[in-house]
Amino acid sequence: MPRAIWSGAISFGLVSIPVKLYTAKSPKSVRFNQLDGRDNQRIKQKRVNAHTGEEVPYDEIVKGYEIMKDTYVVITDDELDSLSPKASRSIDIVEFVEEDEIDPVFYQASYYLVPDELARKSYALLTEAMASDGRVALARVVMRTKEYLAAIRPSEGRLMLNTMMYSDEVVDPAEIPGFEELDEIEVSEAEQAMAKTLIESLAGGFNPDKYEDTFRNEVLDLIERKSKGELTTVAESAPAASDTVIDLMAALEASVAAAKEARAGHPTGDASKKAAKKKPAKKATKKAAAKKKAAAKKTAKSA
Repeated sequence: MPRAIWSGAISFGLVSIPVKLYTAKSPKSVRFNQLDGRDNQRIKQKRVNAHTGEEVPYDEIVKGYEIMKDTYVVITDDELDSLSPKASRSIDIVEFVEEDEIDPVFYQASYYLVPDELARKSYALLTEAMASDGRVALARVVMRTKEYLAAIRPSEGRLMLNTMMYSDEVVDPAEIPGFEELDEIEVSEAEQAMAKTLIESLAGGFNPDKYEDTFRNEVLDLIERKSKGELTTVAESAPAASDTVIDLMAALEASVAAAKEARAGHPTGDASKKAAKKKPAKKATKKAAAKKKAAAKKTAKSA
């Protein structure tokens, strides 16, 4: 069962909502140990002085920041501790912003915010109010001696907290080579129409269960087979993709035909398409909130 990694309260104005924080993601990967290929024994890594080659005791190791080649400024743990943000049990909301104002590139880790038993109503009220208004809360929170910028957003009746990158940690697209000439490229209406047709032919509802890490599964299968003593063969690598320039329209037309043929063999495609056209829960919540508001006004008038 998941365990809370932090407990405190969402705080804004005079409102305080006690909550617990649970990790929302559980990445899965296959981890290997380094072994000596001669006898399959574990490899141990030692901390050695780069100049003398001698092993350095752990209590003699200090932190240093390189300001130029082979020149360091040594920083002590006490100095770092004096600068660390003071431990806090509060998620302080700074402001509420429109959800679509935040580029997903700023999001880091994801967490579930779970209310204490006595705070469920205030938690539900905040969640509903944010969902109906399409707002996300920007907040500051201290976890493990580090202060994070965070976004609190409603999701299916719950609140999610995403830690965020600071603006100077996000690479400006203008610095990436290859983007600068895109504005000068002209696309014909026929090409746009064909591209939209291809997109429509591949449209469907998002179902994460349809996708899996095939490489990880194949590695685990390989490990299991080898652990049983089965012989394995190494498949030849697929040839590299060709760099030959192809006719864009011909490629689009062929892709549309292939997509339609594939959909014809899978009846669930139409159902997925219908699911994709359903309006997001947020908009539905907005409508519901609007109806409640209208009903309240009507009752007030009749009174």
